[in-house]
Amino acid sequence: MPGPFRGKLKIFVASLAFMVLLTWLYIIVCNFESGKSLLLSPCLVDQSELSYLERDVLTSRMQMVEKENQQLRVQLRQSQGVARVQEGNYGNQQWMASADRGPEDAGNTAEERGNNSDCSHRSMVEKCELIHVACVCAGHNTSRDVITLVKSILFHRKNPLHFHFITDAVAHKILAPLFQSWLVPSLQVSFYDADNLKPEVAWVPNKHYSGIYGLMKLTLTKALPTDLAKVIVLDTDITFATDIAELWAVFRKFSDKQAIGLVENQSDWYLGNLWKNHKPWPALGRGFNTGVILLLLDRLRRIDWEQMWRLTAERELMSMLSTSLADQDIFNAVIKQNPFLVHQLPCFWNVQLSDHTRSEQCYTEVSDLKVIHWNSPKKLRVKNKHVEFFRNLYLTFLEYDGNLLRRELFGCPSQPSSESLRLQSALEELDEDDQCYEFRRERITVHRVHLYFLQYEYTPTEDDADVTLVAQLSMDRLQMLEAICKHWEGPISLALYMSDAEAQQFLRYGQASEVLKNRKNVGYHVVYKEGQFYPVNLLRNIALRHVNTPYVFLADVDFLPMYGLYSYLRKSITQLDMSHTKKALVVPAFETLRYRLSFPKSKAELLSMLDMGTLYTFRYHVWTKGHAPTNYAKWRTATTPYKVEWECDFEPYVVVRRDCPEYDQRFVGFGWNKVSHIIELDAQEYDLVILPNAFMIHMPHAPSFDISKFRSSSSYRYCLSMLKEEFHQDLSRKYGAAALKYLTAERNI
Repeated sequence: MPGPFRGKLKIFVASLAFMVLLTWLYIIVCNFESGKSLLLSPCLVDQSELSYLERDVLTSRMQMVEKENQQLRVQLRQSQGVARVQEGNYGNQQWMASADRGPEDAGNTAEERGNNSDCSHRSMVEKCELIHVACVCAGHNTSRDVITLVKSILFHRKNPLHFHFITDAVAHKILAPLFQSWLVPSLQVSFYDADNLKPEVAWVPNKHYSGIYGLMKLTLTKALPTDLAKVIVLDTDITFATDIAELWAVFRKFSDKQAIGLVENQSDWYLGNLWKNHKPWPALGRGFNTGVILLLLDRLRRIDWEQMWRLTAERELMSMLSTSLADQDIFNAVIKQNPFLVHQLPCFWNVQLSDHTRSEQCYTEVSDLKVIHWNSPKKLRVKNKHVEFFRNLYLTFLEYDGNLLRRELFGCPSQPSSESLRLQSALEELDEDDQCYEFRRERITVHRVHLYFLQYEYTPTEDDADVTLVAQLSMDRLQMLEAICKHWEGPISLALYMSDAEAQQFLRYGQASEVLKNRKNVGYHVVYKEGQFYPVNLLRNIALRHVNTPYVFLADVDFLPMYGLYSYLRKSITQLDMSHTKKALVVPAFETLRYRLSFPKSKAELLSMLDMGTLYTFRYHVWTKGHAPTNYAKWRTATTPYKVEWECDFEPYVVVRRDCPEYDQRFVGFGWNKVSHIIELDAQEYDLVILPNAFMIHMPHAPSFDISKFRSSSSYRYCLSMLKEEFHQDLSRKYGAAALKYLTAERNI
């Protein structure tokens, strides 16, 4: 062969080998997570850029990646070999198959398809297609759990959502105001009364801890609107790690007869070999887990799903006597008889973390994960070699600031709610150049509110004189709760101003406290932090609105009521005929400067401590006129209630009817928040009556951030004076000439 031709051939072969090398590197890198790539993203790499890399570096990298790939293939084949032995005929379907692959991928092996689909074609939903999600939610604990699920969905979503909640009365009372105050764009929420569905499933004996609510998913074809064609059904102990639109797109993979999408059960429950004489309900192969379900509702209605599951349940209950896994047993029994109904989802759509499952076979990389299901009774304490990662992912959403999820969807304009329109209009009326703009903006800020954060069970006494202590607090006053519960045995309504993370700290504190966890008559209402100011009067109003007794004791959390005050107030309410008169019963306030105090057990003991200087009348040293009208000198010897007149800056703690005026929410932080309320009580002709044998004591604590701002900021004090002036103007418009006395008294100081 001539020399020049041989030289050209060598150059051609070398060039061809180099191009093949680059092509293989590109393909391999695209099948691995971006963290293993030499570049930023394998899907975005321009091949021309690779020419700048040294050939030996490329060769070394290719060999390393190929070696890792071979090891993964070996491990995968081994795990699949074990899986095939255990699964039987039906279980031979590939666990790692992607739900986003079409028929053209059927011939590929699992390891070739993989779970990583970052670079692959995806069958996604339309850009602004509405996705429907259904959940069954009952009780206080489940209502907390569902919020974490919702956060994980909202965090990843790019489509409008419509949540359908089947709830009991408790969950509806919690979730309805939460979503109303959340104001998330492109989000619709509907509620359905679970009580209406109970007769449909109450006849099924069920041993599952979820009780009757664990059977509700069987009734969705009847419970949800008849024009709703398909829905994703989720348990509340689910965490999403991807956009839910990917799961919604799987509906397109259903055959003409398939109507239910499910992930195979990852435990051995339905194989019947967990213990001696273990007899599960009939199931196809390993059975299916119903924590994540795709339901084609219109197709199920056409085949009369309700009759189908009823007849199946009746037949199986003749021998099984009851269900152990609630709806899951019945779903599996139906599928056993009608296997054409089911579309098997890849297991990464329901990675089940109960003990002794094969969940670790669902993923090889973090990017594989789609949905994590905490379906063990142990929940976060489950055993899994990657549980720490799963737990951290869950905790991320648990403590995630929900305010950040109030974002508009790009390119998907939504119809604003009436509340959103009202807020927008109110914002447009504000002047951003106003020195007090932030104060005025706070008044129209909508805070997320999670009512009854912990379990609340209380029925008022039958004498119609029951009274609830009402207060508000933030994290820095949390240590007062146990002491208050020891001093006040009656019902309490508390508004807690906290971030999402602080709310979880409070939850752990409440569940660990022997005092708090045994009190079911304390309503904890979490108001999530937003804005620059402490919304003290908003908090008071939220606590006030969610009282179920006819009377309220409006107090502050840093006061300890005297022992027996609850019983004394109930007697006073009856004796003073408060049901037919407008009275505000004043509980005299005292304070101590000592962090350790031997709390007085009687009025006589308190008077002795006053004389010794252990106690003082409240704010005697810094703000005497705030409580001077109580007339402490007269109180020392009083044996019967006595009436006092309103005076400027009077701010006592009072017992009134539940329908009393609310607090004025323009006052935030420190200053005039209680004063304005007492003015309005007086304007509505409430008599201020001092109780002779009642008292409360303020306990010392570090000064709040707001009082520090008031003392150090002239701008803060100026804006407070402006708000007071506007309050007087509004009061005059509301009550006419009678309200002039308050403005006159203010100016005569």
